[in-house]
Amino acid sequence: MAPHLLNDYEQAAANAATKIYLVEDGALDDSDAPAALKQLARANGFNGEAGAVLSNGEAVLLGVGDKSDPFITAAAAEKLVEGEYVFAGSFDKTAADLAVLGWLLGGYRFDRYKQQKPALARLVAPENADAAAMRRAAQSVFLVRDLVNTPAGDMGPAALEQAARNLAMEMGAQIETIVGDELLGNNFPMIHAVGRAAKGAPRLIDMRWGDAGAPKLTLVGKGVTFDSGGLNIKGGAGMALMKKDMGGSAHCLGLARLIMEAGLKVRLRVLIPAVENAISGDAFRPGDILQSRQGLSVEIGNTDAEGRLILADALTYGGEEEPDLMISLATLTGAARVALGPELAPFYCDDGDLVEALEKAAEKTADPVWRMPLWRGYESMLSSQIADVNHISGGSFAGSVTAALFLKKFAGEAARWMHFDLYAWRPKAAPGRPQGGEAQAIRALFEVLEGRYGA
Repeated sequence: MAPHLLNDYEQAAANAATKIYLVEDGALDDSDAPAALKQLARANGFNGEAGAVLSNGEAVLLGVGDKSDPFITAAAAEKLVEGEYVFAGSFDKTAADLAVLGWLLGGYRFDRYKQQKPALARLVAPENADAAAMRRAAQSVFLVRDLVNTPAGDMGPAALEQAARNLAMEMGAQIETIVGDELLGNNFPMIHAVGRAAKGAPRLIDMRWGDAGAPKLTLVGKGVTFDSGGLNIKGGAGMALMKKDMGGSAHCLGLARLIMEAGLKVRLRVLIPAVENAISGDAFRPGDILQSRQGLSVEIGNTDAEGRLILADALTYGGEEEPDLMISLATLTGAARVALGPELAPFYCDDGDLVEALEKAAEKTADPVWRMPLWRGYESMLSSQIADVNHISGGSFAGSVTAALFLKKFAGEAARWMHFDLYAWRPKAAPGRPQGGEAQAIRALFEVLEGRYGA
């Protein structure tokens, strides 16, 4: 869905548009809104509560509550009728950008399977907002949401490959894939093992873009298009949201879109191991020993921890080029949700400068993240008596940390590595953030990458 924004500020358009007055909770009397609209507000019990919208056809009141929600402007976009609107008053640059982005996010609808397409309100951007940048950000968020929201019946490994090909074609990138038994001949044994039981063949998607002489930036995304749990089969409740288990790959494509549209000075590579973790007579088993591309033998403790296996082969492959920075993104562990809940994206990184830059970017962009420790004391939890390493700890402690420690063993050739253990889903709606697939951390990451590899 295209964001519904008039691209640039135009004085004539702003003068003709319907004004939206932002009102804090309990501050109606202090608002610059017309007296008639204030009188209507009092008659209807409107007093600036967050997300409340009231219109008399000539002007609009939007309640912003205590101003704690940076995307509260989405409530107006969601509720107002078709037409052109403009925010009354002034904003600083950061607030203007977030107000515009909130409005854009409020226009998101996952309507692939619906005949009726809603008409959307349009915004004249504030004069000091970077409308083009916010449009790009919204388009990337929408790409992530659309991919995650699509049911697995329409988003298997081949469909995920096609989504990557569509982006590559749009952006002028090159793309190659290694499919099915070709994975064995090209030394990707764990990607093959995880995906071989499914009807849709497993594959490694490899997209490249940018100047070959520029610093190398590699994104690696988990592309498990549906996770039954394998032979360690999930219960029905556990499988209910497993169409989102390719959320890491969706985030890779969304972030790649931002990077390519902005023309960052990087040699971008996107690696997506795309598989379905299915059950058949050919499924890999608990207790199996798998060989990895890196050379380590891996004991399988549970087939429902498949994402780290396919990521390991892809990380090894990406690291062979010794990139300046490699970032892995995955819906990897339930333990991360227990620790931080659905809205806060945990990440792992040992580079202090990168960590500091990301934390500042997350605050600026209202895209929250939280650093987790790569605690080496837990590496012994991954020990195996019969293989080089077990891919799970076998206990209930530190599940996200031990998963990250497992992945770190396969990312050794990259100069810098960051790992994100995402949820990629919003269980409860908020303005501009409907229940369903959600993009996390990519706007903050792009802010860091733009500062590091700016056009």
